[in-house]
Amino acid sequence: MKKKLLKMPICWQRIWRIGLLHCLFSLPVVGSYAQQPAMGSVQAQKQTIRGIVTDADTKEPIPGVAVLIKGSQRGTTTDAQGAYSLEVANAESLLVFSFVGFVPQEVKAGNQTQLNIALQPDTKALQEVVVVGYGTQKRSDVTGSIASVNSESFNRGVVTNPGELLQGKLAGVSIAATSGEPGAAQDIIIRGIGSLRSGTQPLYVVDGFLLDNSSTGVPTNPLNFINPNDIESIDVLKDASATAVYGSRASNGVVVITTKKGKGKPQLTFSASTAVSSIAKKLDVFDADAFRRQVVAVDGTLQDLGANTNWQDELTQRGVANTLNLSMSGAGSENFSYFTSVGYQDQEGILKNSRLKRYSGKLNMNQRAINGRLTIDYNLTASRTENLRPDILSTISDMLSLNPTIPAYTNGVPTLLPTNALNPLTRFDLFSDMAINNRILASISPSLEIINGLSYKLNLGVDYSATTRNGQYKPYPAVINESDVSNGVLDAAVSGNTNQLVENTLTYTWNRDVHNVTVLAGHSFQKFLDESRTTTYRGFATNNVEPIYQDHTSTAVFPTAVNAEAIKNELQSFFGRVNYVFANKYMFTGTLRADGSSKFGENNRYGYFPSFAVGWNISNEEFMANSFFNNLKLRASWGQTGNQEIPSKITKASYLEQRLQTGSGSTSSYPIDTDATALEGYPYGIIFTRLANPNLQWEVSTQTDVGFDFAFFNSRLSGTLDYFNKKSSNILLEVVPADPVQPTSTYWNNIPNMIIRNNGVELTLNYSSEPQRNFSYNIGGNITYTQNKVQNSPYAVLTTGAAQGSGQTGATINGYINNEPLGAFYMYQFDGINPDNGQNLFRDTNGDGQLLDNDRLVVGSAIPDFIYGFFLNLKYKAFDLGFNFNGVAGNKVYNHTTMTLFSKAQLAKSNNTTGFAVEYPNEALSNANTVSTRYLENGSFLRLNNATLAYNLNLTGTKLENVFQRISLTLTGQNLFVITDYSGFDPEVNTGSASSGIQTFGIDRFTYPRARTFLLGLNVAF
Repeated sequence: MKKKLLKMPICWQRIWRIGLLHCLFSLPVVGSYAQQPAMGSVQAQKQTIRGIVTDADTKEPIPGVAVLIKGSQRGTTTDAQGAYSLEVANAESLLVFSFVGFVPQEVKAGNQTQLNIALQPDTKALQEVVVVGYGTQKRSDVTGSIASVNSESFNRGVVTNPGELLQGKLAGVSIAATSGEPGAAQDIIIRGIGSLRSGTQPLYVVDGFLLDNSSTGVPTNPLNFINPNDIESIDVLKDASATAVYGSRASNGVVVITTKKGKGKPQLTFSASTAVSSIAKKLDVFDADAFRRQVVAVDGTLQDLGANTNWQDELTQRGVANTLNLSMSGAGSENFSYFTSVGYQDQEGILKNSRLKRYSGKLNMNQRAINGRLTIDYNLTASRTENLRPDILSTISDMLSLNPTIPAYTNGVPTLLPTNALNPLTRFDLFSDMAINNRILASISPSLEIINGLSYKLNLGVDYSATTRNGQYKPYPAVINESDVSNGVLDAAVSGNTNQLVENTLTYTWNRDVHNVTVLAGHSFQKFLDESRTTTYRGFATNNVEPIYQDHTSTAVFPTAVNAEAIKNELQSFFGRVNYVFANKYMFTGTLRADGSSKFGENNRYGYFPSFAVGWNISNEEFMANSFFNNLKLRASWGQTGNQEIPSKITKASYLEQRLQTGSGSTSSYPIDTDATALEGYPYGIIFTRLANPNLQWEVSTQTDVGFDFAFFNSRLSGTLDYFNKKSSNILLEVVPADPVQPTSTYWNNIPNMIIRNNGVELTLNYSSEPQRNFSYNIGGNITYTQNKVQNSPYAVLTTGAAQGSGQTGATINGYINNEPLGAFYMYQFDGINPDNGQNLFRDTNGDGQLLDNDRLVVGSAIPDFIYGFFLNLKYKAFDLGFNFNGVAGNKVYNHTTMTLFSKAQLAKSNNTTGFAVEYPNEALSNANTVSTRYLENGSFLRLNNATLAYNLNLTGTKLENVFQRISLTLTGQNLFVITDYSGFDPEVNTGSASSGIQTFGIDRFTYPRARTFLLGLNVAF
């Protein structure tokens, strides 16, 4: 019987010895070996070895560990208790223990019958793998510029979206919250602004699914649907070599988000935190006594109601945030792993009626079969976000400018303000803006190894978002000067977004001796549908019932207005990539992607985006054998990416039906009867609102990158140094025709020869001490210097930010100007107050004796020259202490709030101001608040973003050791201090309005203040 068994195929031997299922589905990690043990030794000295495999750190048993006899295909796996039993040939047999995420071990059998093994977690191996487009790659083989942050290094505290995890962490990546509102939108700039139309947002890829940057109808950050606690790592692809495989949407960089997957033994993790926030900085407006003196001093009309009210205190609150997360994960075997979680976050803002709630669920599963040839990944993210907002603009205006002598309450109710204006405390009861978003992101990705080295992968996914948003004022007849307030109003908006993705890829890997080749070919089809409808109702009964629940019948006095749209787009792509590595020294990457978008005309529907990169692992050369470098790699790349983030349908003609309704109405229609004297003689007519342009081309970003990766002192000191040069051409813009006789006032076109250029240097350094000691530390940071410029622009100025408000609307604040930096502030130079008439003095820059538009100057940029961040982490026994700083330098901020509110004229009307209003005693009350450098301030700052003290309980030797794997307590402070010269709430702002669809930067207009937060957290693992 034994002779027959030995002549059987290896697979049938395994069926005989360890069972049919094990033969079909077990996955040897170490691989197959051709050499077979000698027949005589197998029969002569075979013995059985038993034992338990545990985690060296947690001491917990590990199920699913592969235990193989080296040089054969014989083996077994550990059971749920980590136990194994295996018959070996003799005492010289080598046993190999391996499991994903742990360092493999080889142990000689000897004469032992009991052999227990403790596997060390392989954290280094995990860190060496980075996520690239459509796959992963060893960092040593990467030729592009990729920066990565794992969950251990994320920013701590109350965090609502992925961008907040990264702020200050990565060179070349500027992340700035537009305000201090919970879940606020962010301006994320990777290596400078490369487009006028598409803003700064990079392409986001979540577990292989490409998100759409279209608005979901939520007024805050659309990425708030992702629970940061579910994120394992974030990789930012910066240069064209890394991003070109994503083609038409990668001109602003790519952010690849990888969520947590199951690994190791089963684990249950629970975390909870409570945080308290308060306004970080109050503006120094006058108190009641100073206000009374100042109004009289400027010959104003003092309205003194006898109180001393601090409206900043009255209209802000201590916001409480509570967060709960529960997750379960593990790998029952090499064939199956899972991660599932539920999360809850409830964050109050520091303005009343400001709140963000998120309910989230996550499920990631991985199943392998057919001896590992078939792999199926399943990812599901589901969330419900409830976003309550106050009337931010009105609230900020009131808290800074309301007369401090007005009592907040009279007889227990909010005081009715002079001229029957609305008390902001009453507004909190009357106004609400609630947006509720339900979103599901799901994908399934089966992958089959067809033959050795050749794999096919199908990626199917859908991102569905549905939002309802209701902004309403309950009617309040006591206010007579605001119609919406006195009569009540409801803006009811419904929106839906559907993003469907189908991708097919083939990957072939070939390894021979010193040659390593990976070839990727793929096809992608993505379809988008964005729908929205907004209905406005006015005039409601005063019955204390919210307008959303009242009668919505349209009337002649208050007619209902409806605005609806639906936009459908499609994107089809073909792409390929070749990676070649020779002797682990020389690397080449070539990529080509062709994208066809329905947004472009039929003559230029497809764009083609190539890239090439080379790398040299200098430290692997023989002449570097005795070098003090542990790693030294040179990278160089060139490539092109595209931009399709433009409005839909702009290449098609559009018409409007219109006629003259009143004497001051539209004059776009023409009378058929030239003798007509009445309206009936002007029938409806069809006019152009947009001309067809089938020749519109893709906007293209061309980038060159040269970089070094290096490590010294046993890799304790490591870093990267990069130089980049990015040029955007074929700029897409809606422009005014040069010829005044045109059927439309504007049209879309590629601007000939116009270029947006960004170039700069990035440096990252990290140093770690010996981690095995009781006291250890690591310190590091990054800094980026960027120069940017607009070149060959045919326009004097393309306005990006304009002033708003009475007498200010439309005045240019900043814009794109030829041969000047992006976001250049373009305005008059303020030279003080004329001593004769008390009016502004502005510099006559051209010396012609007149003050005209051509006297305006470029006086700075909203985009910083330097962005930087640095950290310090200290560890002593069970204590961890970490500090994270970030900052910018070389930029300006335009204080629109000061320009609107803090003038001598406002003070004279009994509105509160700061000392800015009385800086010039001889200033006339009639002086205008003209856009000028008077309101332009230095935007540089250094912020202690977060500091965390953690204590990890030592459970060894206690009764809890058998129950808990880990218990840790954390105390975190966020935004603990900011060093800056800026006089507003915070220099990290952008609340200006876009101009003609072009994004603005660096304007502070009634910005929601930033909070200072303290958080206490608990993390428990079972």
